Amino acid sequence: VGKKVIGVKQCQKLIKNGNVLYVAKDANAKLISPIIQLAKEKNIEIVEVSTMKELGKIGGIDVNSSAILTLE
Repeated sequence: VGKKVIGVKQCQKLIKNGNVLYVAKDANAKLISPIIQLAKEKNIEIVEVSTMKELGKIGGIDVNSSAILTLE
């Protein structure tokens, strides 16, 4: 993963510049549904990852993450 933003709020702010949105399947659906909908509207690829822990590791952080957006 190259340049990225981590967290639902940061992803929402920068979704228009996004390339791929990674979301954790075990994240709170109420939390990630709006960002998934935005990504669909902007034709941004959505990749589901099994767990928030795994997504955090993909993002290079030692904590769980619900969403990561890679930027163009």
